[in-house]
Amino acid sequence: MSVPAKQAALTLEQRRAADAWQCAQEAQSKGYVNLAKGLPALIMNSGLLQVMAFLEEKGGSESQKHCRVLGQHLRSWLHARFPLVPAEFRGFMEAMMGADAATFREVTAEAFAWLRWVRQIAPVVAKGPG
Repeated sequence: MSVPAKQAALTLEQRRAADAWQCAQEAQSKGYVNLAKGLPALIMNSGLLQVMAFLEEKGGSESQKHCRVLGQHLRSWLHARFPLVPAEFRGFMEAMMGADAATFREVTAEAFAWLRWVRQIAPVVAKGPG
């Protein structure tokens, strides 16, 4: 496959995939993979803010570090898509608690869209070259 001299702008799906790939490269742990697989259901059942608080709290222990890492990755992506939403935990939580309903839904929908990529890519990356 040849790459054109001037590369076209990436689609949003390509940008999500590229970011998920980069995050999975950094994480490469079984805990990260398993958490990524279950996170969308957890968000559906508990809500985005509750899950973000859970990830931050659980990620405080060394054995659960993957929780904090995945939370940071997700917040960083959401900040890239919505610059008014901070990437750091406290700012993210405060911004989302004060967000209007439409913004909250849009940010949550974007979290699900990004997580679809992470849950597909992270297991492959963790498995290693093949």
